[in-house]
Amino acid sequence: MTKAIMLQGTGSDVGKTVLVAGLCRLAANRGLKVRPFKPQNMSNNAAVADDGGEIGRAQWLQAMACRVEPSVHMNPVLLKPQSNSGSQIVVQGKVWGQAGGRDYQGLKSKLLSAVMESWQTVNGDADLVIVEGAGSPAEINLRANDIANMGFATAANVPVVLVGDIDRGGVIASLVGTHKILPKEDRQMIVGYLINKFRGDVSLFDDGIAQIERFTGWPCFGVIPWLADAGRLPAEDSVVLERMARGEGKALKVAVPVLDRIANFDDLDPLAAEKDVEIVMVRPGDRLPQDAGLVVVPGSKSTISDLVAFRQQGWDRELEQHVRRGGRVIGICGGFQMLGSKVSDPDAIEGDVTEIDGLGLLDVETIMEPAKTVRNSKAWSVPYDVALSGYEIHLGRTQGPDCARPFCRINDHADGAMSKDGRVAGTYLHGLFEDDAFRRLYLSDLGVSGGDVNYRAEVDSALDRIAAQLDGLISPDFPGFG
Repeated sequence: MTKAIMLQGTGSDVGKTVLVAGLCRLAANRGLKVRPFKPQNMSNNAAVADDGGEIGRAQWLQAMACRVEPSVHMNPVLLKPQSNSGSQIVVQGKVWGQAGGRDYQGLKSKLLSAVMESWQTVNGDADLVIVEGAGSPAEINLRANDIANMGFATAANVPVVLVGDIDRGGVIASLVGTHKILPKEDRQMIVGYLINKFRGDVSLFDDGIAQIERFTGWPCFGVIPWLADAGRLPAEDSVVLERMARGEGKALKVAVPVLDRIANFDDLDPLAAEKDVEIVMVRPGDRLPQDAGLVVVPGSKSTISDLVAFRQQGWDRELEQHVRRGGRVIGICGGFQMLGSKVSDPDAIEGDVTEIDGLGLLDVETIMEPAKTVRNSKAWSVPYDVALSGYEIHLGRTQGPDCARPFCRINDHADGAMSKDGRVAGTYLHGLFEDDAFRRLYLSDLGVSGGDVNYRAEVDSALDRIAAQLDGLISPDFPGFG
């Protein structure tokens, strides 16, 4: 049988995604056929799998760590939040429906069969499968019909390693508390734990390890330090947005309004990797910095509601002033739709508001349509005459006079639009800044000499460095690696 291990956290943002990616690369470097799996994910940072559907960006990264093509079966259930109480449900890469949080709890049992079908598919030719949980099994109020943590682990009979984040404090209590409140059948699935994000002298925690074992009986499989290279990997969860700014005093300041339903914000990572570029995430209540050379209006899972919020913040007026000062603007996907003169939603796909004026910086209009475009794409930059590659995930069709000046050509059709003076542009292509030649030319237009960053190679090298660190830190008894 295929070996498998599942990493679950004592809470959210404890570092499970990076640890799974690092362990996947470590296993691959040891010659194992390893695969990632996450039964249920919640994220608006999605990727397009090679078999043609949506998965969480984290599983795309973990597949890269395994050196295999990403598949929709690696993340069979993806929840994409559209409002404070509801999400779009993507099952095995395709839109399955949508539901509010309370309604979704009743739907989970119907999704277990799809999860288990995908689980069998991923297991098919693997030596090892490393599974990532979601949130925490300690959320016992969500245990009924669970498919994300212990519900999956017990159904698939996969042993669990708990991950505790010592950087946030209270790691002993979080591990012991999880042991205390879990029902016996769930507690028995846990074979040990990892301490993550440790800073300083590891020996100072020896007594902590002894105390955890005294209360739980669980062995410690390793104390993992703060992994600096984790910051070089694409981010998935919105909790990282607070940490995305890369310092001050750089040659180019890039301002990014943080939308309520911001999506695919890892589009910014290649810009942030440039030594002369400073990313400023502009939170609600803050102003767009007047010294920004570029404003990126990012993707959104809910264009109309985010456009309403954009105006409520006064960012529409500040964006107009930015353009009048000679600043540049690029809108990606939902951000592109916002830059136009109007967004219409005749089928009420996004909600009750079926038409809204856009920001008026591009002479285009968008009509939302039920059919969803999901594909990996090869493209060609029109203004810079270089190749591009990326992916599209969007609803809607955008047309208008400024589309006569396309930003790029995707699969031989025109995409996006540009203003007459070239200062404002929009595109449906995600991932465009990953192409090094394009990024250097684009930054050169903004007065910045793009560095020698090979972005994709940097991500791959970061995975190798993380794997090398883990190689010397995890116990030989860690399941699947012995």
